[in-house]
Amino acid sequence: MITSEWFPYTSHTDDLITIADSLGLELSHPSNSGPIRFADNSRDTNSVIDLVFLPLGNTGFGQHMLYSEIHKPSDHIPLIIEIGIREINTDINIWSIKKDSKEEKDFITLLVRGVQSLNISAIRSKANLETLVQQLASVFKNT
Repeated sequence: MITSEWFPYTSHTDDLITIADSLGLELSHPSNSGPIRFADNSRDTNSVIDLVFLPLGNTGFGQHMLYSEIHKPSDHIPLIIEIGIREINTDINIWSIKKDSKEEKDFITLLVRGVQSLNISAIRSKANLETLVQQLASVFKNT
């Protein structure tokens, strides 16, 4: 729940609460407190105007931190959050052709023929160019 300790209640506060709730988000409170915006003149006060919203329960997310010591030259300080990434096994297939092989020469020959078959003289409009780009993509995919 968003509280007035983070920003004053205005007519937009209810809208912000409704939007955050509808997205399954909650306001994150930093692990260290302090202003997020440093006033650039003596009439204004330092304030907290930047907010961080995270998924309810914060699974995989750490609490965000304020880094006031590195805010210059901006009047805002960085808000940094640690996101945990689980280590999982991912199968990766890599397709390759051995350099200087017959397969490489055949691939290049087919690719050159496909590119040469494209009609580049028809490029007279954005639509023609987009069609040509799609045809070029098909040449690469089919080769």
